[in-house]
Amino acid sequence: MIAFWSVVSDAEAYRRFAAAGVRLAAEPDSAVHVLSAVGSICRGYNLLLDTAAAHDDLEALVIADARAEIADRDFCAKVREVLRDPDVAVAGAAGARDVRTLAWWEGEVSAAPVVHRYYEHGGGEMDGYGWARPTLPLGEVDAVDGFLLVLSPWAVRNVRFDETLATGHGFDVDYCLQVREAGRKVVTADLRAIHHRTLELVSDFEAWVEGHIDLAEKWDGRWPGREPEADWKPRARRAEAEREAARTFAYSSTNRLDAEVLALEREMAAMTGSPSWRATAPLRWINRMRRRRARA
Repeated sequence: MIAFWSVVSDAEAYRRFAAAGVRLAAEPDSAVHVLSAVGSICRGYNLLLDTAAAHDDLEALVIADARAEIADRDFCAKVREVLRDPDVAVAGAAGARDVRTLAWWEGEVSAAPVVHRYYEHGGGEMDGYGWARPTLPLGEVDAVDGFLLVLSPWAVRNVRFDETLATGHGFDVDYCLQVREAGRKVVTADLRAIHHRTLELVSDFEAWVEGHIDLAEKWDGRWPGREPEADWKPRARRAEAEREAARTFAYSSTNRLDAEVLALEREMAAMTGSPSWRATAPLRWINRMRRRRARA
């Protein structure tokens, strides 16, 4: 049995997005549960794990953010295929190798065809992770994006989200690092979804920086391929966090600009395709000729 769970702080978003995706993907015997947000995201997710662990017939636990809409009728079949490897403990739609900080997207990114649907500037869609420049094929990574997580029964029963991460930022990276430290695999898979969110990747700069520092201090000396840092480097950690935050805000700016361009292109197409625009084409041509002659 594949279970679908969500921790919800926005009931309307869950109804419109996550619930619709679960209805598409779930099987007749799937357990579908919703938990109202209680405390931090890590606390809520641990309550999910505790409950799901009691299912003796659990094949996988799918944790979907309220704004994550699964867009694949073959989702359950793909989950079973990914978890055929008993060493795979976590799967996601996007992730990266060579993850060194909370900003996993600064590593070598691997991503399924996820759609980012936004509502600013008249709304639109874009490649969910185009800004992260994916270069790797789907497969083993260091960490995955937590907007859509697939956990194996082993992960559900043996690994917990760290509730000491006060801001909640990096809960997904931390969980994946715990899994890898235990000798299991984290992978990206062809889990097609639509992520309904704003163009902003980070809404609270200061909280993100603090989360970055918390994660760096917890995993100091244990990041894959990274040397331990001396205790006297807290300022370097903050500088690194602020640099990554600045880059992330730059990605958000790029998303906003792309959305504005798309909106302008739609307006231009609507205007130039109108009967009045076509009817006045000869007059515009005559005026251009007059201007050219005047300049000559």
